[in-house]
Parts: sequence; C-alpha cells; structure tokens
Amino acid sequence: MATKDAKDAKAATFSKGFDTMQERMHENKVFEWPVRVYYEDTDAAGVVYYANYLRFMERARTEWLSHLGVELAELEKRERTVFVVTRVEADYLIGARLGDRLSVTVEPADIGGASFIVAQRVRRASGELLVDARITLACLNADRWRPVRIPAALRAQLPSSVSDSTKG
Repeated sequence: MATKDAKDAKAATFSKGFDTMQERMHENKVFEWPVRVYYEDTDAAGVVYYANYLRFMERARTEWLSHLGVELAELEKRERTVFVVTRVEADYLIGARLGDRLSVTVEPADIGGASFIVAQRVRRASGELLVDARITLACLNADRWRPVRIPAALRAQLPSSVSDSTKG
C-alpha cells in the first residue's frame, strides 16, 4: 500500500504533465497520456459516460503511435494502411467525475502479423484504477479493407515478446 506522501508525490508529478501535456513512455514500454474530465464527458450525474472512456483510450493510442513515429494520416496517405478496432473488452470499475485528472495508458499485449492487442488502463492521478481494457486492432489496406501486415516501422518499435503483466 502506497503511503500518503508517495501518493501526493505521484499526483504532483502527474499534475505537472497537464501543464505541458507531455506524454510519457515508461521503461517497461507503457505509454501514458493525461486526460482531464470536462463537462462534455459526463452524464447528468456528473460521472463520465461509459463510451467516453473509449474516446480517451483512442486518443491515447493515437498519441502512442505518434510517439513511436507513426502518424496515422501519413500512414494512410503514404502506405494506404489504416488501423481499425475489432474487439473491446473493458471492465468499468469506478466512475471518474467532472474535473478529475486521469492517466490513460497503452501497453502492447500481443502482436500478430496483421493485428495487435493493447492493454489500456484509465486511472485517477492518485493511481486508483477506473477502467481496465484490452483493445484488438487490425491493420487494413485502406482501399480494399483487407488485412495487411503491420508496417515495418511500427513493428520495429513494438516489443518482440510481451509479458503477462498486461493480463489484469
């Protein structure tokens, strides 16, 4: 169990990320993107509407790919390649509220020839886990909508082996 001082230090460090909107790639290949909950993200009770967590995760994945040097618009234009979500498994544990500062992480979990799975988690700045998800993405040719291999530039950035830490 983390001490109050450790939690306060983590929250202060996390809060600093909001000042600069800087993503972070941790040594263990976990990418972290800060999100703040706005009024538009909530329902009438002031709790984040469940589908908006998927939006937060989509933004984090896009920023993760950009951090790896893969710009989605350029990939589609240059290589005629797009990524589509084919499966979402999400456990909604606790609701975020208006004004909360969140951390959305992306961690490669399984890499295939034309698809990959990422583990994504949404946490409060305190570290409290709100949503635990696994997202499957397929790599498709933008003209034929048929599977194609993951681009070499992205594959080179992904870990060759994946740990069991992404399974829960």
